[in-house]
Amino acid sequence: MIIALDCEFNGFGGELISMALVASDGQEFYEVLACEHPVEWVTENVMPILGKYPVSLLEFQHKLEEFLCQYEQPVVVADWHEDIKYLCDSIIVGPGMRLNVPEMVFMVKNIEAPSEVPHNALEDARGIMEHIINESYGE
Repeated sequence: MIIALDCEFNGFGGELISMALVASDGQEFYEVLACEHPVEWVTENVMPILGKYPVSLLEFQHKLEEFLCQYEQPVVVADWHEDIKYLCDSIIVGPGMRLNVPEMVFMVKNIEAPSEVPHNALEDARGIMEHIINESYGE
């Protein structure tokens, strides 16, 4: 199973704001976390288009685990290295503790994926998946 990943975060190295995973079978994960002090660019370009209310980190991690456990050895594809970092950070729940998720393979592709709403993690992940599908079928 291929899963496209995109994240929005509060400036370079800032806290995670939203994460989206779009699987090649059509299943989607999209959640938002609170961002108390967004940088100006995030305030102007990300916050207005989140499209949903934030959940707690615990709820976020529970939903993430539930989504990922649907798949056996998924290949997670992102168009930016930090997105993989934020996914891995989200899986860690404490010292020596992690979510119970399947083995995964990570791939970063240098692509300019189409997006209906740039800087919205769900729309960007859908664009990455669209690019992957078009690439697979030679379009």
